[in-house]
Amino acid sequence: MFRFVFGLIPLWLLSQAPPAYTAEKPNIVLIYGDDIGYGDLGCYGATKVQTPNCDRLAASGLRFTDGHSVASVCTPSRYSLMTGEYAFRKKGTGIASGLQGLLIDPDRTTLPSMLQKAGYRTGVVGKWHLGLGTTPTNYNGVIKPGPREVGFDYAWILPATGDRVPCVWVENDRVVNLEPKDPITLDYSVKRGDKQSFVNGVPRIGGQTGGKAALWKDDEMSFEIADKSCGFIERSKDKPFFLFMATHNIHVPRVPNAKFKGKSACGVRGDAIIEFDWMVGQVLDKLDKLGLAENTLVVFTSDNGGINDDNGPDKIHGIGDPDATNGHKPNGMLRGTKGTVYEGGTRVPFVVRWPGKVKPGTSNALVSQIDLLASLAALNKQTIPKGQAPDSENHLEALLGAKKTGREFLVEQSNGGAPFGFRHGTWKLVPGGPKTKESGPALYDLATDVGEAKNLATIHPDRVSAMRAKLAEITGQPLPNKARKPEGE
Repeated sequence: MFRFVFGLIPLWLLSQAPPAYTAEKPNIVLIYGDDIGYGDLGCYGATKVQTPNCDRLAASGLRFTDGHSVASVCTPSRYSLMTGEYAFRKKGTGIASGLQGLLIDPDRTTLPSMLQKAGYRTGVVGKWHLGLGTTPTNYNGVIKPGPREVGFDYAWILPATGDRVPCVWVENDRVVNLEPKDPITLDYSVKRGDKQSFVNGVPRIGGQTGGKAALWKDDEMSFEIADKSCGFIERSKDKPFFLFMATHNIHVPRVPNAKFKGKSACGVRGDAIIEFDWMVGQVLDKLDKLGLAENTLVVFTSDNGGINDDNGPDKIHGIGDPDATNGHKPNGMLRGTKGTVYEGGTRVPFVVRWPGKVKPGTSNALVSQIDLLASLAALNKQTIPKGQAPDSENHLEALLGAKKTGREFLVEQSNGGAPFGFRHGTWKLVPGGPKTKESGPALYDLATDVGEAKNLATIHPDRVSAMRAKLAEITGQPLPNKARKPEGE
């Protein structure tokens, strides 16, 4: 019979000890893809889409097979990455609109503010989606608080997502190219698909009037993000820097540039992957050109799993129709997609490269983006103030390949809060509820069933009880209590 012994010192507590090595302070580049799934890249098994730049990054770094975003949708993943706190602990961290005020308290420790204190110049380029200013956001003047109030020296961002208004770039705290005589007005009572919600001929969530001169060009977004990222690296090359490049690709609406349109065998979604791979290549090439690659720690991952979703005017057949991507599977052999608590929702590409410090290869360690704050703090000998980053654990040795194990427990979150998936080692508990097919607890042994097909809950009731109790302890939320018989799905 299986039993937990919680009285012993847990593995996660032991992992708080600083790693037994010293190294020169590296530059840090965090490449954060949007909706890039576990099966979307060649280095993770894709055969119908070519991703040579991501593949060469993985070949020269440590590729994790069990690396996770914190949630299966964008805003809570980004909140947890920045703060080291599970997003379900803070109200309002569901998918943010373009009128949402800043979700991060400027007084708290964040990943960029910690690195600022360690002597880094910090920059964010790309998708923000963590709210700006105060609710409702006013885009017609100085927009504060924002990225610079939570630790970034420089910011070039799209406020929310490409399918949400406003469709403008914000540099530091002002909309780029906004004309005072043409102020921006947003209306989130307008839903995507209504005639009023088309901007640049593309359907959006929310309506926008004004700001005509400031509108981004959808087919140039990847060029802007790559250019601004490389520009930040160029300007910051003489001191340690941290770049958070958060791409829009491959989130909807997918409007790949003519340079990439039709270049894949997997429709518009495949073309957007190729465009994303090009962006990765631009940053890697810039590091090489400036002679910075050897002393730059590159972390590459995604905000959540992939999905074959409605792409507006570029939709081929229908939502989730595999024919739209020629049978390409965004999450490979994993069950679930973006927005679910199955592995396909949060198990994502996760690569760490640091030449001479990280030995290239593959790691099966369970790692999470929520731990980057504590782990990079340890790398830079920074102390996190008490009460800050409460869920971030120091797993630097696992991230650098010095240890084969990472987290003991991991909460996999959906949108904002419950439902949850819960990992203890290779065991996975799905308590049941909305966005799951389980009417009650389901238990999977991912060591032999990575596709979460065989429910073992009634075979291992003690394990289910112990994992349910631990999950409830972590989340402070009640769980469904109806189990069902094991079955293949």
